[in-house]
Amino acid sequence: MISRLAIWARAIRVEQWTKNGVVMMAWFFSVADSSQTALVRGWRSFLMAVAMAGAFSLVSSAFYLLNDVADFDEDRLHPVKRYRPVAARLISRISAVRVALVLFAVGFAYPALVVMLMPSRTVAFGTILAYTVMQCLYTGFLKRLPYVDVATLAAGFVLRAVAGAAIIAAYISPWLLVCTFTLSMFLAFCKRKNEMEVAEESRAVLRRYHPVLLKALIVLAAALSFAEYLAYTLTSAMGRRFPGLWVTSAFVLLGISRYMFLAWRKGDVGRPERILTTDRVMWAILIGYALCAVAAVARAIPGV
Repeated sequence: MISRLAIWARAIRVEQWTKNGVVMMAWFFSVADSSQTALVRGWRSFLMAVAMAGAFSLVSSAFYLLNDVADFDEDRLHPVKRYRPVAARLISRISAVRVALVLFAVGFAYPALVVMLMPSRTVAFGTILAYTVMQCLYTGFLKRLPYVDVATLAAGFVLRAVAGAAIIAAYISPWLLVCTFTLSMFLAFCKRKNEMEVAEESRAVLRRYHPVLLKALIVLAAALSFAEYLAYTLTSAMGRRFPGLWVTSAFVLLGISRYMFLAWRKGDVGRPERILTTDRVMWAILIGYALCAVAAVARAIPGV
């Protein structure tokens, strides 16, 4: 029984649920925003944002299953993906489709309930619906279009951030949304580079990527991500309220540089969640960012 549950946990990619932490971004940045204090007071808004992240986790897991079914033959040629439960025939394709439909139903239950009780939060439901439609298009044909596939994945993270703001009726800076998009592009381009190096024959779209252009796009996306985050800390209302927040951009630069270093050294950047959980240098950078951000906020609040 336990082994069977472990197989399904691998199939729905439980470890990748960390990506849906982007949904919490609006709540996190609203905590220190005096103009939105009423929105995030108490546990209600926090729990609503967490539940929305859970809804995205279930819906994204449903698409992982459907993608594994659609890519069954290609995944069996990949040195890593061939061990996924569906590709390894540990889970039948029909069972994967059935579970995906259940995950869709459960994932949509929460935002649908919120809309019924709070019609003003309709945008949150509309956003997860838009995410679902976009993922259907991705599974159907967009993943076969070079560069468009990466842009689609990045847009999915922007929709997550928007949904996180909409579910608690919070404001989220356009700078953060743009930064989320370009940073997601950076991570996705790094993943494509890794896939081209380890198993180009496993996906036809990889043969349509130009290696030199791909490297140039990685550098461009990295530079834009850092510049946009720096602009956010210097020009946004949050940056003006906490003047020292711009210092955290140093850790953003270090994190991007570390990830690019791993990509160039042929590290396991094909699985970003693995880098975040196993790379000690990245952990040190994340801890440094958190401490610096807390210090910047505390320094600007009188009496702290």
